[in-house]
Amino acid sequence: QVQLVESGGGLVQPGGSLRLSCAASGSISSYSMAWYRQAPGKQRELVARVLGGSSTNYADSVKGRFTISRDNAKNTVYLQMNTLKPEDTAVYYCNAASPFGGLSSWGQGTQVTVSS
Repeated sequence: QVQLVESGGGLVQPGGSLRLSCAASGSISSYSMAWYRQAPGKQRELVARVLGGSSTNYADSVKGRFTISRDNAKNTVYLQMNTLKPEDTAVYYCNAASPFGGLSSWGQGTQVTVSS
């Protein structure tokens, strides 16, 4: 298990961009890493995932706009968010899942607000 800390959130205008970072306390090379988000009154939803083999999955709502990537040497995963929309407003959480199972790790979240 690892500890995760997200950063990079903030207030941006519609159409703007933001890059989120998730720094892990240890090696994530074998982990599936993901970004989730939760808007007020909504359930937490999967935004993007990058597997240990670097294959990726995206929610339909963000596909083509967001890009998840990982830098295993830095124990960091990123979420590049382009063409942001007001509906992207949420707290974004990083998640790390070990291939060996057990409880996954969650960061504390970082707020992303898209508003004019």
